[in-house]
Amino acid sequence: MMASSYNAKEEDGHHSGASSGAGAAKNRKPDNTAFKQQRLPAWQPILTAGSVLPAFFVIGLIFIPIGIGLYVTSNNIREFEIDYTGESSNSPCYSCAKNVTWNSTEPCFCTVNFTLARPFESNVFMYYGLSNFYQNHRRYVKSRDDRQLNGDPSSLRNPSKECEPYRTSGDLPIAPCGAIANSLFNDSLVLYYIDSNNSQSEVPLVKKGIAWWTDKHVKFKNPGGNSNLTAAFQGTAKPVNWRKPVYELDPSDPENNGFINEDFIVWMRTAALPTFRKLYRIIQKKPGATPTLPSGNYVLHITYNYPVLSFDGRKRMILSTISWMGGKNPFLGIAYITVGSICFFLGVVLLIIHHKYDNRNTSADIPS
Repeated sequence: MMASSYNAKEEDGHHSGASSGAGAAKNRKPDNTAFKQQRLPAWQPILTAGSVLPAFFVIGLIFIPIGIGLYVTSNNIREFEIDYTGESSNSPCYSCAKNVTWNSTEPCFCTVNFTLARPFESNVFMYYGLSNFYQNHRRYVKSRDDRQLNGDPSSLRNPSKECEPYRTSGDLPIAPCGAIANSLFNDSLVLYYIDSNNSQSEVPLVKKGIAWWTDKHVKFKNPGGNSNLTAAFQGTAKPVNWRKPVYELDPSDPENNGFINEDFIVWMRTAALPTFRKLYRIIQKKPGATPTLPSGNYVLHITYNYPVLSFDGRKRMILSTISWMGGKNPFLGIAYITVGSICFFLGVVLLIIHHKYDNRNTSADIPS
């Protein structure tokens, strides 16, 4: 009696397990909907000669004129460049290049004469250019404290550890800290025009308006505002390679001093390539005066502070106009012309192939 009762219970258990298993299998079945049963309407494009060939020709006919316009516009931009590295013994800056180091306390002065064969119209932008300077190095890019540059008092006294080894100088925190700020470009460039009487007249250079508006008014702020920066930065040290503290970058203009100095802001926006240029000054066109820079002789007075021979670098001064597309950039126009020409050429080739082989017999010859 006991054995039969046990067998009956075991049999009932097997039946219940089977029924529960069937129920679980039934529950795993997706719902009978268009989405879960993959019955949604779909579009499967079939590429044919009638749809592909016009696309090639349209791309070619659009890209080629755009590329020609960009290339012509870029070529109409006037640009003049002077290398004043001083590597050669014939260079007027040779002695400065050999003697100036990061630890130099006295600046070195040199002059470079040049001639503009053609005048520069409209506003002229003066850039300084550096070569073989890798601002895109990962450790270099991270070596800064954005909270400190935004005027945060706690970060001013306790800079980020990302600034090491340019975080502190002795027992004092460095402001601004980091490798980017420590390597600030500090050459001074002054341009003079030599008239027919061989007298020099200084070309006015505008130093404000060279930085991005968001950088000037959002990302960079002085601690405690722009008044009494000497007291605001008291208890901090200048960067190791600087000759003067940050609150003396432009003592004549409180709106361009300290962390909001535009030369400093421009430098802190790191370049993506080892050869780059950064905006230094703007030569604005005077109303009624034409041209902005007439053709003739000029002299560039250089305060040579920035050594580059130690890392095989080079320094340049560039004068350039701009257009609606920005500065001189022939690559963009060449890229458009190249892509458009390739598409147009492929369209012609595919059209010939389609015309030649489209009338072939597509029926299969099946032997009986």
